[in-house]
Amino acid sequence: MATVTQENIGIQHEKITIHLPKEDYLPSFEKALKQYSKNASIPGFRKGMVPVGMIKKQYGQSVFNDEVLRTAGTKLEEHLISTKAEIFARPIPSASQENIKFDMNNPQDFTFEFEIGTRPDFTIPLLSGKETMPFHKIIVTDEMLQEEIEKLQYKAGNMTDPEEVTGEDNVLNVVFQEIDENGNEIEHGIKKDNSLLVKYFAPSIQKSLTGKKMNDSIEFSLNDTFDEKLLPAILKDLDLDPMDEAAKMKRFKMTITKVGLVEKAVLNQEMFEKIYPGRNIETEDQFKAELKSEIQQYWNIQSRNRLHNELFERLVHETPINIPVEFLKRWMSVGGETYKSPETVDKEFGGFEHQLRWQLISDKLIDENKLQVTNTELEDAAKAQIMSYFGQMGSMPTMDAEWVDPFIKKQLADKKFTDELHNKIITDKLFVQLENMINIQEQEVGLEEFSKLPTAHHHHH
Repeated sequence: MATVTQENIGIQHEKITIHLPKEDYLPSFEKALKQYSKNASIPGFRKGMVPVGMIKKQYGQSVFNDEVLRTAGTKLEEHLISTKAEIFARPIPSASQENIKFDMNNPQDFTFEFEIGTRPDFTIPLLSGKETMPFHKIIVTDEMLQEEIEKLQYKAGNMTDPEEVTGEDNVLNVVFQEIDENGNEIEHGIKKDNSLLVKYFAPSIQKSLTGKKMNDSIEFSLNDTFDEKLLPAILKDLDLDPMDEAAKMKRFKMTITKVGLVEKAVLNQEMFEKIYPGRNIETEDQFKAELKSEIQQYWNIQSRNRLHNELFERLVHETPINIPVEFLKRWMSVGGETYKSPETVDKEFGGFEHQLRWQLISDKLIDENKLQVTNTELEDAAKAQIMSYFGQMGSMPTMDAEWVDPFIKKQLADKKFTDELHNKIITDKLFVQLENMINIQEQEVGLEEFSKLPTAHHHHH
């Protein structure tokens, strides 16, 4: 009978040894050969009548190898289940296993060694109740409000179609295409439509745009093209992080698809209804109050995202967790579908460890706080996400349209879609919980000060 032992060989690093006598695998080997002979199709023999001896001669060694390894794997699985082992990932064979030879004509007792990384137990100092973290609430100034009003006046204004760019009041429909340093389009790079006033560009770019027509293009890096106030909005439109310094350095080719000229709308009830249909806004003061509330809401979301990023980084870097580094590097090298060289592993390990630490921390917090995602929450989130897709295309369907519920059910049957949605919901719940576990101190800041705050972004080395 097989025996299984386990011993510690390092920090959160264990070795499992399986002594497998031949009596444990030979019966299943013989049974597998007989089953093979019943199913094999070999010319000259009726199906199910192929002699076992012929099967053994042609396929025996392969079947022997499979049965020995399958039996060892079963013993390993039984051990992990019986010991309720908390492990990082699937076990990997020890390096010594490379020398094992199988010979069906000379059955032997075998010894297999596997290595596992065990999940560590740890505490989270940041959540001790003594920490205070700032929530930077951005002050919406009259200047910010006026800039947004002007944008909306252009949005609600009357458009003409001149042949070329003549000044800062021209509106350009453009396509942003990410390029490399040599001006070549990056495969699978960012490609996004946008609509911008010429006045939003830096003076040097405005000059180069003068005289441009439909299908003309220019190349630039984002940080040289837009001022600090507008750049965060441009980055957001391109699905980039406004806090990411590297994102600001990305280069783009901008192609003009249409040149327009807008006559600004007058601030009156007609414009208010066009911007906020159905809200019955009658006065300029009401309009400004509604708009200021929206601007404040937008920047509150950006501030909360920044707080969550800071929480994420501090939890990952300030939580002491024992990680079996050498085991994990070897697991990265040989534990996947394809082999990775030591050089590749060293290059990728910082990001891998960073994410692994977060996974351990988030799993612990989700479990301790009994956070769950209900089917109703999944359905509601799926419905909201699908509605937003159609909203972006300008064809928002009604929620009670006949096709909506069947379409959502079809989407939720897609495991990848559901897993991603589940992960988003549970992560949102986790950060709400985290906000309740620390002391948050609100600090009012200006937009310029907020944009210059350092971004927490690190990797383990």
